[in-house]
Amino acid sequence: MNHAGEIASAKPVTIRRRKSLSILKIIVIAFLSLLVVTQVYPLLWLFIYSLKSNEEILSGKFFALPHTLMWKNFTDAIGAGHYFQYLKNSLFVTSVTMVCVLLLASLASFAIARFRWKYGQLVMVIFLIGMMVPLQATLLPLMIIFKNLHVLNTHLSIILPYIAFQTPIAVFILSGFMKSIPSEIEESAVMDGAGVIRIFRSIVLPISVPPMMTVCILTFINIWNEYILAATFISSERLKTLPFGVNSFVSQYSVNYGAIGAFLVLGALPVIIIYFLLADKITKGMVAGAVKG
Repeated sequence: MNHAGEIASAKPVTIRRRKSLSILKIIVIAFLSLLVVTQVYPLLWLFIYSLKSNEEILSGKFFALPHTLMWKNFTDAIGAGHYFQYLKNSLFVTSVTMVCVLLLASLASFAIARFRWKYGQLVMVIFLIGMMVPLQATLLPLMIIFKNLHVLNTHLSIILPYIAFQTPIAVFILSGFMKSIPSEIEESAVMDGAGVIRIFRSIVLPISVPPMMTVCILTFINIWNEYILAATFISSERLKTLPFGVNSFVSQYSVNYGAIGAFLVLGALPVIIIYFLLADKITKGMVAGAVKG
C-alpha cells in the first residue's frame, strides 16, 4: 500500500513538472518568434521599399506593397550608383583588414595566453582599454598624423584605423580560447623538439580555427558598412567604399528613394549571405572563446 501511495503522489508532481515545462516552452517559442520578426521584418521591408517608385514612397504608404515592381531601381543602383566599383574597394579594404587583424591578434593572443612573462596582464589590459576608445575621438589626431605621413585619401588611411579598432576584440576572443588549450599538448611538442614558432603554426593555429572564424565574421560586419572614417579620410571617387553609393542618388533638387533602397539591399546582401553561411561558426567560436578567461 505504501508503494502504491508513493506512485500516486508522484503522478501529480510529474504532471505539474510537464505543465511547467510546456509553459516554459511556449514562452521561449514566443520570445524567439518575436525576435525573428524584429530581425527579419526590417530586411523584408527594405526589399519591398526598393521595388517602389518615388511616388509610392512619398505618398506615405510605407507598409503597402508596390503596385508595380520597379526592378529598374536595381539597374540604376548598379549603374548610376557605381556598385561594382565601390564593391571592389570595400572587398579590398575589408580583406586586407581581416588578414592583418587575424595575424596580429593571433600572435598577441598566443603571447598573452601561453607565455609566462611579467607584462602579460598589462598588455591584455591595454587591449581591453582599446575596446573602449570611441572612434569619433580619434578623428582629429588621425587626420593630423595621416596628413604628416602623406597617406590621406588612400586606402591605407582607413585600413590602419580599422586594424587598430578591430584588433582588441579579436585579442579578447582568441586569448580566451588559447588559455583553454591544455598545456600537455605543448609539452609533448617540446619533447619532440618543436620550437615556439612550430607550436604556434602547427598546433595552436589549427585548434583556434573556430574563434578565428568568429573574428573574421565580426571584422567583416564591422568594416563593411563603416562610414565615418571613410568619409573623413577618403575624398577620391575611385577609392570610396560601398556606403558612399547612396550619395549618387541624392542631388540638389531630387532624391531617388527607390534606387537608394535597392543600393542598400545590394550592399547588405554580401553580409547577409556570409552571416547565414557561417552563423554556426560564430556561435561555436564565441562559446569556445568563453571557456576560460
